[in-house]
Amino acid sequence: MKISTVIIDDEPLARQRIANLLKTIDDIEVVEECATGKKAIESINELNPALIFLDIKLKDMTGFDVLQQIEKSARPVIIFVTAFDQFALKAFEYFALDYLQKPFKDERFYESTNKAIEIIKQKQSSLLENNLQNLLDYVNNNTKKHDSTLKKLPVKLGNKIVFINNEDIKYILASGYYAEIYTESKKHLLRASLSNLIEDLDKENFIRIHRSTILNLNYIQELINSNFGEIDVKMADNKLFRISKSFKKEFLIKMGLS
Repeated sequence: MKISTVIIDDEPLARQRIANLLKTIDDIEVVEECATGKKAIESINELNPALIFLDIKLKDMTGFDVLQQIEKSARPVIIFVTAFDQFALKAFEYFALDYLQKPFKDERFYESTNKAIEIIKQKQSSLLENNLQNLLDYVNNNTKKHDSTLKKLPVKLGNKIVFINNEDIKYILASGYYAEIYTESKKHLLRASLSNLIEDLDKENFIRIHRSTILNLNYIQELINSNFGEIDVKMADNKLFRISKSFKKEFLIKMGLS
């Protein structure tokens, strides 16, 4: 009998990739794909899947919210999928729950999935129940008092993760699916959108001035009024960035100029 599986991710391409990888595993049958937390809760309670792939950041709620709202009798084995949630990585490791860190390699995906299949076949999913409940309790307790901004930005380098202090970041530039993070010493590459990054960074020190540019206010040297009322920002390293019209008002207010 195949293992019923639900894929939950708000990114269509991410869902498609997981679905394509699962097609190569005979033991798995994908019974539903969900783009929202609301749909995920309904599907899990109705279909009672044995396994789910659960993205942590959904558009309407978090993956943790989904788990809080599904019926306990319907709780499946979970493989979490995350792109650097603020404290999720440490939490998953502490509570011995498996996760896939975006962007993940095929080998890592198969490793996690095969581990889940083994747990389900040996009927050991109850062993994870306490760990899962402890994780949910931890999230509940910490989200209420946890600062929503990251003090350090985690960046994957090969087989390790380095943490960049917020204050060391001069600016962040969009580059396709990646963000280029510039510090005094080097450039780091992170697969993340600027929209997500600006939510995690300290609002007191960081501001978005363009759809492709986030600046650390502490590294701004001067503003240059260009033609037709446009403004360029000159950074401490003499790098110039143009403020787009859609971000101009917010920037001027932030700088006390409006």
